[in-house]
Amino acid sequence: MNSMDQQVILQLSQWLEAGKQCWLCTIISTFGSSPRPIGSLLACNEDGQYCGSLSGGCVEDDLREDISKGKLAKDKPERISYGVAVEDVLKLGLPCGGQLEVVIEPLNKSHTKIYQELAQSVANRKLITRVVDIKSGMTHLQDAKQGTTLTIVEETMQHTYGPSFQLLLIGAVQVAYYLSEMAQALDYEVAICDPRQELIESFPKQDIELSNAMPDDWLRSKNIDQRTAIVALCHDPRIDDMALMEALQLEAFYIGAMGSVKTTIKRKERLQMLDIPLQQIEKLHAPVGLDIGSKTPPEIALSILSELTLLRAKTNNQSSD
Repeated sequence: MNSMDQQVILQLSQWLEAGKQCWLCTIISTFGSSPRPIGSLLACNEDGQYCGSLSGGCVEDDLREDISKGKLAKDKPERISYGVAVEDVLKLGLPCGGQLEVVIEPLNKSHTKIYQELAQSVANRKLITRVVDIKSGMTHLQDAKQGTTLTIVEETMQHTYGPSFQLLLIGAVQVAYYLSEMAQALDYEVAICDPRQELIESFPKQDIELSNAMPDDWLRSKNIDQRTAIVALCHDPRIDDMALMEALQLEAFYIGAMGSVKTTIKRKERLQMLDIPLQQIEKLHAPVGLDIGSKTPPEIALSILSELTLLRAKTNNQSSD
């Protein structure tokens, strides 16, 4: 599943290529119980079609109505706030105390090339920054080395778009099935590796990448960055340890392995015997997932995704401080 940003940018580039007048709306600040975070996108076109979300519905309807009536961003970007006045809260149904500020950019066919390049970069897991002069609407792209939060300095907005989070699973087991189902709904790109060909061939979910390569070779072939999570699920040291030996050297934000506390202790002892530095071994999340009393495969999948969600939220909070 593509991330919401990918969907918006791809749809926007297609509308522009078709010659549609479009508007790109970006949340640039929030206060209180805002439904969507800074950087969230909404694109709409002259036909009233739209893609993305700023609030869950209330703001979008009001915003698109004003755009269609020519009240907003006719020929240059415009900033608008929602939820500041009491009447906004009553009219739009924003959560109590919630406020958000949005930049609206009018776009036309002349912008096609830049948004096609942006869409292609995001699809290729390339970090890229869109730089916008809010006064004039002039926009250009520049390479980015790391993901950052959206910033506005004077009248210049910089918004970095990164790759979707990816989840690499070792083991085509039941937990992997539930993990892949749930993770795709949370904007992860999921891929599974298991050297046991029969498990790959019989895996019930065939709409994702499945590989029966050796896990260490497979991980070396992947583009692994700080938006990658790797989880070993086999319960077979011959497979899991091979994957972890490679994974612990990489920049993944999460490396986990399924198993009990006893299994984890033995696993860490084996990794030390294989000359894996203790500093790297300490990166391992094991037993994997949050302790929510999970027993069944779907419960274990839920506990793993809960831990990933928690870590992502902490990372986002630290980057915005």
